[in-house]
Formats: sequence, C-alpha cells, structure tokens
Amino acid sequence: MKSRDLTPHIGIFGRRNVGKSAFINALTGVDVAIVSEVAGTTTDPVRKSMEIFGIGPAVLIDTAGIDDSGDLGEKRLAKTLEVIKQVDCAILLISDNEFGEFEEKLIRRFNDYRISSFVVHNKTDLRPLLNQTIKDIRQSTDVPVVEFSAVTKTNIEEVVETLKSVIPETAWQHPSLLKGVIKQQDVVLLIIPIDSEAPEGRLILPEVMAIRDVLDNSAINVVVRETEVESFLSRSAINPALVITDSQAFEQVVKLIPPEMPLTSFSVAFAHMRGPFEAYINGTPHLLDLKDGDRILILESCTHQVSCDDIGRTKIPRWLTDFTQKQLTFDVVAGLTELIRPVTDYALIIQCGGCMITRKQVFGRLSEAIKAGVPVSNYGLTIAYMNGIFDRAIAPFIQ
Repeated sequence: MKSRDLTPHIGIFGRRNVGKSAFINALTGVDVAIVSEVAGTTTDPVRKSMEIFGIGPAVLIDTAGIDDSGDLGEKRLAKTLEVIKQVDCAILLISDNEFGEFEEKLIRRFNDYRISSFVVHNKTDLRPLLNQTIKDIRQSTDVPVVEFSAVTKTNIEEVVETLKSVIPETAWQHPSLLKGVIKQQDVVLLIIPIDSEAPEGRLILPEVMAIRDVLDNSAINVVVRETEVESFLSRSAINPALVITDSQAFEQVVKLIPPEMPLTSFSVAFAHMRGPFEAYINGTPHLLDLKDGDRILILESCTHQVSCDDIGRTKIPRWLTDFTQKQLTFDVVAGLTELIRPVTDYALIIQCGGCMITRKQVFGRLSEAIKAGVPVSNYGLTIAYMNGIFDRAIAPFIQ
C-alpha cells in the first residue's frame, strides 16, 4: 500500500491541434495519448504517470482544447478548466506563433489558483518561435518560454529542466505528518478501530502513513484496537507522547486517555499537513451557527463502496443533525468531480482527510468557498468539535 504523499500533477493546456498529446508522448517516450490531425481528438482529460528525473513519479494530464466550440465543446472546456484546480504545475502549449485571448484567459486562471506554469512553443520544426510572439506573451506573463518539437524532440532536455525549476518543491517533496509534533524516541500510541468500514485484512491509507511517519521521525509505534487501550495503559509504564485515533472513535477514546496526554486523530493530522488548517480552525465553530434549512456539503476525496454506516454519507449527517437539532440538507460530492451547485448555496463545507488527493487538490477544491466566505471544516475537526474536544485535538499542531 502506498504510504507516501501522492505524486505531483502536471496539466498540459492549449488550443486544439497544438500538439498536446504528441507533446506528452514525446515527454514520456511512449504513445500514451492519441495523436490525430483532427482538431478536438482529446475530449476528456487523460492521465499518464511518468518518472521525472530529479522529481520522481508525476502524473501528466492531457486536456481538451481551450478553443473548443459548440455545446459539447463547452462541456469539454469546463472539464479542462476543472483540471486547473487539481494540478501543481501547468504547461501552456502554443504553436504557429499563435498567442491571444484564449491563452491570456488561461494564464489569468493559472494566476487565480496560484499555479506555477511555463509556455512551450511546439512544432518549432515547422515554424520557429518569433520575437513578436515572445513580446505578446510578455504582455500577460513573465514565465519561461521554451521552443520544442514533438517530432524531432528538439529541446526536450530544456523542457524537463524548466519543469523541474518551475514546479513547486512542495508538490514533489514528501512532507511529514508529525514532524515538529513528535521527537526521536517518542512513543506514539495509534488506536485503530476495527469496524464495519475497516478493510478486510489490511489497514487504511491514513493509518499506514501515520505508522510510516512515526518511523521516519525515529519514534516508536504502539498500535492497538480501541478495546485494548485501557488494558495497555494500566499494564504498561509507557506514557505516550501522542495518541492518534480514528475520529469516529473520539467519543469512546477520550474517556480512556488521561486529559494531560495529547490526543488527536488521523483526519486532524491530515488536515494540518494537507489542508487549509487555519481556515478549518476558523470554520469549524460555525457548527453552532447552523439553522433550519441550511445546506451542508460533504466532500469526499475518493470514490469508494458505500456502507450503511459510511462516515461521510451517514454518520456525520446524523451526528450533525443530533448536535445542532436543526433540519439540515446534505449534499455529497465524491472524487474531484464538479460541485452540483454554487459554493455560496452552502452554510458549511466539510472536507474529508484528503489522504487520496494532493495538497494542491485539497486547496483547489476549497479555494472558491474560502474566497466567498463559506466556512470550511474537516471530518476530524467536525467530529472533535461535536465531542467537545476541538481544542485538545488541534493542540499538538498549534505552535
């Protein structure tokens, strides 16, 4: 099971027929994208994993043309623009020295989402890049501009080096879940419930990542089920430096862990490492402001088989309704799909831990809500608040 942060995502954008698919094939050295002289061959975003020397594994996303037209073209364009929220770096392809309104709009969108980018002039074997085109580009952006040919692979090394210099280090470096929270030789007690949602014969990704992170920080793991906590604490002389549990077990675990012992959850730890933690902290207390008729959005990172006791679709809505004593409406959006209504329709947005998506993707999903002043929270922080241990759960991450 993967126990490290997910790989950086790199989006390839441009008009129809500028050679985006051919560019990806040249970069990867494999024909992974369909190449055709017919404009609009790429309809939906296509993802391809590759290894970039000096960065490591990465995901390239081939998108439909930004100049697509018609009703179907508008839908394709919407999917292309949605990809911007998911990528860590964008490569804007142009050809034939065409740079105009389409590219300018795209660059503004990159800037809105603070996406690092650069421009590649493709098909330079047919028509070299002109100085006037560079001047036109400089009217909109000062990012690097590289000449390239997907046919002859001219300047492919320069493209890769530019990508390495432009992509944020945070996209490919592996942040620590607990660095600064625990120190060498600390004992970390991990409480892992085995319930109806626990996968048969294995641990879920956040638990695996936490175990690995404790080891990476030269600390000591002690892993128990929630039913064994009391016995472990009473029989051993070990005083854990930190206790991490599943957020769903907060109500039970808080009764077993002494108040002086730091306690948090896997979801809260992920909220700190991978999400807008300050926005979560400020947004979560708005649980008390909810009123009858309010609509709540639950954001899941991944698509998964839904059980009758699903945390996002069943438990949190039930707990929130009981906690607020209000008549609330809940929408659930899974994966990185578009929202079903404007963010301003919601009184609160609750994001899952985000273990299956990148930090950039979490921020991309929530940025519009934060800009619009819509309160945002996280599964773990919401559950901690409803259990009256919000301050305790965030304390290990507050310097």
